[in-house]
Amino acid sequence: MTAQETDRRSVDDLLAVLDLAASEARTTEDIFTGRSHAMPTGRVYGGQVLAQSLIAAERTLPEERTAHSMHGYFLRPGDAAAGITFAVDRIHDGRSFSTRRSQAYQGGVPIFSMIASFQDEDGGVEHQEPFPDGIPAPEDVPSDDLLIDDVHPVTGRLLADRPADVRHVEGPLFVEVAGERVHRQAVWMRMRAPMPDSPGLHRAALAYLSDMTIQESILRRHGVTWQTPGLKVASLDHAMWWHRFARVDEWLLYVQESPSARGGRGLASGRIYTQDGTLIASVAQEIMIRVPATG
Repeated sequence: MTAQETDRRSVDDLLAVLDLAASEARTTEDIFTGRSHAMPTGRVYGGQVLAQSLIAAERTLPEERTAHSMHGYFLRPGDAAAGITFAVDRIHDGRSFSTRRSQAYQGGVPIFSMIASFQDEDGGVEHQEPFPDGIPAPEDVPSDDLLIDDVHPVTGRLLADRPADVRHVEGPLFVEVAGERVHRQAVWMRMRAPMPDSPGLHRAALAYLSDMTIQESILRRHGVTWQTPGLKVASLDHAMWWHRFARVDEWLLYVQESPSARGGRGLASGRIYTQDGTLIASVAQEIMIRVPATG
C-alpha cells in the first residue's frame, strides 16, 4: 500500500468513526451508537469521543444552527474494543441559541459528559488575537512521522495510524525535550487526506484534533517526555470555542501554553489559526499529571 493510500485509509477510518447510527428506541433522549478507532493502548482516544458527542448533538438540530462552544468532562477510561452509546438531551431551543447535553456510555455507565451551545449565524463586533510572529511554515517543520522507528512500538503505532499529519515547531516530546523548558509550544496539523465538504464534519474533526497535543505545554515546562518512565497523564475536562469556520484538511497552527500546574493537575490553553492568520478556535483543558519522584 502506498503512503497516499495509507493516508486516505486513516482519514476514511475517522469518517467511519464519526458516522453515528441513530437508534429507534423510544426514550426521552435521542440515542446514537458508534465505534472507536482500534488503539494499541486499548483505551478510547479522548478527542474521538469529543467529536462523536458533538456529532450526536448536532444531529438533533437544523443544519444552520452550529456549535460555538462546548464544555466536557472525561469521567472514565473508554474501551476501544467496545461500542459507545450517545444520549442527547435537548435542554433548550431559543430563537437563535440551542443547548444540548450529550453523554457517552459504555457498559451502562457514562465515560464522557458534555454540554454544548449552538447558534444561528449572526452579525456583531469582531476582533481576534493576532497570529504569532516567528512561526516557520509547515513545509519547513519535520513531521512527527519521521520518529516512528525511534520511539516505543506503541507510540510508533499511534503515530502511524492517526489521521493527522502533526509537526511540532519546537520538536516533539516523544524522545527528548529539545531546547528550553518553556510552558508553550506551537504545532502545525492537518488531516492526511481531503475531507468531505460538510462543515459539521470539519467542526467535529477540529474537536478531534484539539485534544491531540494540548497537554504538552505542561510536560515541556518540566522537561517531561511521553516516554518518561512512570509518567501518568489523563485528561480531566475539555472546553472549546469555535470562532470561525476552517477546513481541517488544510494546515492549521495550534498555539498552546500552560499558565499553571499544581496538586497533580496542569492547565493548558490553546488557539487554533489558519495558515493565513485567521483565529478559528480556542481550547482549554486540565489534566491529571503524575511524575515519579527522582533523586
